[in-house]
Amino acid sequence: MRAQEITFLKLVQGDKQFQVPLYQRTYSWGREQLKRLWEDVGELVDQHLSGEPTAPHFLGSVVLAPGQIQAGGVQRWLVVDGQQRLTTLMLAFAALRDHLRSTGDERGADRVHRQVLVNEFHEGLDHYRLLPTQADREAYTACVRSRAEAGGSDNVGAAYRFFRGAFAEGHEAGDERWTATVETVLKDLLSIVEITAESGDNVYRIFESINNTGVGLSQSDLLRNYVFMLLPKRGERVYQELWLPMQQSLGPKNLELLVWLDLIVRGNSKAKQSEIYREQQKRLQSLAGDEGALQHEVEQLAQRGRRFLRIVEPARESSTKLRAVLERLAAWGGQTHYPLALHLLDLVDAGRTTPDDAAEALRYVESYLVRRLICQTPTTGLNRIFMEAPTSLETDRPAAEAVRRFLSGRRRRWPSDEELRTAIRGKPFYWSGRPPQRSYILRRLEESYRPSEPVDFAKAALSVEHVLPQRPAAAWLQLLDEETEENQTPQELHDLLVHTLGNLTLTGDNSKLSNHPFERKQQILESSALRMNLEIAEAGRWGKAEILDRADRLTDRAVGLWPGPIGGIKPVGEESPGWTELRSALVTMPSGTWTTYGDVAELIGSHPVAVGAYLGSNPSLIGAYRVLTVEGKISPSFRWPEGGDRQPPQELLASEGIRFDSWGRAHHSQRLSAAELATLLGKDVAQPVAQDPLPEGEDPAAAERFRTQLRENRPDAYDGVLAALDFWSRQGGYVNYGRFEETSCFPMLDAGTSHRPHLMWPVGIYPVSGTVEVVFQYLKDRSPFDDTEQRRELLNRLNKIEGIDLPEAKLELRPSFPVRVFAEHGEEICGVLDWFVHTAALDLAQRD
Repeated sequence: MRAQEITFLKLVQGDKQFQVPLYQRTYSWGREQLKRLWEDVGELVDQHLSGEPTAPHFLGSVVLAPGQIQAGGVQRWLVVDGQQRLTTLMLAFAALRDHLRSTGDERGADRVHRQVLVNEFHEGLDHYRLLPTQADREAYTACVRSRAEAGGSDNVGAAYRFFRGAFAEGHEAGDERWTATVETVLKDLLSIVEITAESGDNVYRIFESINNTGVGLSQSDLLRNYVFMLLPKRGERVYQELWLPMQQSLGPKNLELLVWLDLIVRGNSKAKQSEIYREQQKRLQSLAGDEGALQHEVEQLAQRGRRFLRIVEPARESSTKLRAVLERLAAWGGQTHYPLALHLLDLVDAGRTTPDDAAEALRYVESYLVRRLICQTPTTGLNRIFMEAPTSLETDRPAAEAVRRFLSGRRRRWPSDEELRTAIRGKPFYWSGRPPQRSYILRRLEESYRPSEPVDFAKAALSVEHVLPQRPAAAWLQLLDEETEENQTPQELHDLLVHTLGNLTLTGDNSKLSNHPFERKQQILESSALRMNLEIAEAGRWGKAEILDRADRLTDRAVGLWPGPIGGIKPVGEESPGWTELRSALVTMPSGTWTTYGDVAELIGSHPVAVGAYLGSNPSLIGAYRVLTVEGKISPSFRWPEGGDRQPPQELLASEGIRFDSWGRAHHSQRLSAAELATLLGKDVAQPVAQDPLPEGEDPAAAERFRTQLRENRPDAYDGVLAALDFWSRQGGYVNYGRFEETSCFPMLDAGTSHRPHLMWPVGIYPVSGTVEVVFQYLKDRSPFDDTEQRRELLNRLNKIEGIDLPEAKLELRPSFPVRVFAEHGEEICGVLDWFVHTAALDLAQRD
């Protein structure tokens, strides 16, 4: 084998084709990997635009083996390893080409297409520079060919959509050189090591050896080895007295984090956690031969390690005020604030600020993070802000004032009181951040009442409750009907209110409250120990007016808890974060799906009229034509930009696979709800069912409640559902039940071992609402259904049953079908369940 470092453009240029063998897994990069790559590209672009010397970024290796060469054909290379990187970059170039075309640069689009994506003078499969596995081939070639179905629901389509959105956002925010610079970076500044096997080598054996290596050394392991190689005389004592105690107290993960934070606090704000060893080695090289200086470096690192422990274990902090705010930030979770917190503790221990001043500074940090979450401010660049803070704070003023001034910078987006009030009234808070962060905010709001007997939140098992229920009964909708606007249905008003902070509280009685009428909820809330619940119980009714009134009261408390930026006024002309989220939502929609103005309004905390006005003035936004009226029709006011040659919106949607009836209404099964849009954006919308990993058996009371609800609400499906659940149990599965008023049912399967449970469930059955959800959203994280083809096979088998019509565009969501299908097609559903069990069992055998 031979190896050489090469740019991506040089790797792919020429009449050649990279073929991904069948034994390779399908394309599997998700949003997190794509974001990391794009952040690296963004750093290179910024350096290039600012005139800084720009070294190539090492992307990894690609292992190739020569394939067959046919007369007049292309040179074929089998991709033994590295297909994920190759596929990702090809999809980035396909998105770049389409972005250039959308901005009118046909010549640039043609250049990218010919240079990178295709073999211009070859036809058929030889036309493509990259040929993925058969499972990914159709989705990939749709992107290369710019077909209507490009950007589907699988990982290939999702990556293409990610890059389309990234180019659109970057083009809007950057200068005129931005797109050209990104093209330069992708072609010439991403470095790849090309490793080429010789003809006759056993390609599969190479693949096995690459992918079955042992556990590698961590970055901190490499640094430790390097440091002690330079300490031949003092090494034993330094290790025993300094390094080993630090290593034991922090543990491997925190030690690695400390070594990275040490670089950040020292001023290397662009240091990557994957390159800690190289950066620290570069810094320490000049000390080689001076063991005293190296020992001092280890002493400093150990001291910083003890400070870092006060951040991750706040009980170690001696100052009461500082300990309290460190505890709050630890409860908030995440590592974003670590660089600034560590810098402030450095200042405290050096006597350059007081513990009270540092505590006030961290209170501003808490406020900054909480306000951004409530206002749903995009998190892009948030880590970078805190990495730059230690060396950017003004040193001629108290630390708290310096931190507040730094975070108040215009481009750092600290929401004002006005923005906070608007967000609390209208944003779907229930979809903001992670569940512990939502609970934390509600807990702090409850504590602001300063009750004489405060609740012990550490012991109380509380969860977030919707006062206006998520699935309202008719009585709730009748109440809302009194407050609807013109042309607004009670359900639409419900959707705009239900997830806002004014409608949410904490309770230990979630299952008792459920979707009961407000009068019943009042009785339960009156016995609560929480002041906020007693306040809700005092209301005479619970509709729009009450929810908005409570939102305003909570805003007053939030402003007191979490102070705003200096000035406290939203900068004039600054775009609302909601429009940024709208654009992201449109980009993330798979081809073959549509949504409504109301769904988008619910997602971003706006109003359907405002959404319509924004899209009307920006019709060229990617995916704008996918937003339809609530009836599924093209809005009469929708117009393409003048001068374009675009298909009518309905024809374009039909070419993507959306079905329209004779009245011009899109099929409801292909509609994405606000919750589904939020899921595609990565928001924490719904959690898997809570269950014991190794259950003792079914809950008889819950089982009886489910059967009763099914018999009363869906009597026609009763026998078919119970027969299917009995069949499931005979196949080795068991049944779990939900804990809420509508007792849902989940046929569970443990396709693991006694040491490693591997739980999965194909559907959730809801007896009152009468729906059966197919839980692709959870299956995509569980083998073997993490393979898109296996989920597609499940979808296709279900769709062969009359009455089931699941859109392929929802292979990462939870589409549903009516429970009444069990009435006449129970045996066919059992056939699909049988296939599901056997597929999981075969996967288990292969994993063992």
